Parts: sequence; C-alpha cells; structure tokens
Amino acid sequence: MNYEIERKFLVAGDYKSHAFAHYRIVQGYLSSAPQRVVRIRIQGDIAYLTIKSNVHEGEFTRYEWEKEIPVKDAEDMLKFCEKEIIEKTRYLVKVGTHVFEVDEFYGSNMGLEIAEIELESEDEKFEKPDWLGEEVTNDSRYYNSMLVNIPYSKWEQK
Repeated sequence: MNYEIERKFLVAGDYKSHAFAHYRIVQGYLSSAPQRVVRIRIQGDIAYLTIKSNVHEGEFTRYEWEKEIPVKDAEDMLKFCEKEIIEKTRYLVKVGTHVFEVDEFYGSNMGLEIAEIELESEDEKFEKPDWLGEEVTNDSRYYNSMLVNIPYSKWEQK
C-alpha cells in the first residue's frame, strides 16, 4: 500500500496561463465513510478504482491503494455511486520542483477551485505561487468525498 501526502489550498489568482496540461475528470464514490473512501475515476481515456484511508486532524498523510481498470467498467460502476458525480477540469502547473494539480469544479460545485500538491514528507518545503490562497488541508468540506454529500453550492458560508 502507498502513502499519499497532500496539501490543499484555495485559489486566489490566475493559474490557467501557467498550466502545461489539463484534462477532464469524472468521479464518483462507492463509499465515502469517514474511515475510508472508495472512488471510481475516469480521467481522459484511463479509469481507476481507488481506496483511501481518512486523514487524522493536523496530519497530511493517508494510505492510498489505486488500480487502473477498464473505462467501460468505471462507467458501469459510476451508476452505483453515492449521490452526486464530481465533474472537474484538472490543470497541471509546475512551480519550482513541484507540480500543483488545480481542480476547477462544475455542476453543484461550480465556483470552487482547489490546488493540491503531493509531497514526499509532511515537512517538505515547497514554493508557494502568488495565485495560491488559504490552506484548507484540514478542512474536510473541501475533500471531494465530502463534496458529493454537501456540494459547494449548498454551503452557507463560502
């Protein structure tokens, strides 16, 4: 099993002009229980089944298991997913030695843009571009698995 060390930020400026690639993502959750999530994702012409553990408060690390699956299987499994399906465009932006993945959400999460960076360790240093906003790593509302249950458009305070 692999680890994922990820930090999340809101976006506060133009990142699209710095992106070197982008692609559409459609994903749903077979389970979004607090202790683990089971996700189906179609990313371009590739699909994945992913299982992730929860993140403990104040930490950034969680277990992650991922396997590529046939797109047709993923399309079939999306029909069994909980509540809403997440649709977004992911932009890849290189900053220093890291790549930020910036997601622009659609549907009931329209207006939400989140930048994520994966790190090798929780204390790894990284360059913060001027378009990076407030850190929301430990705010569970911003996890995709939570956005299917309480979409951004339903939040009282944004």
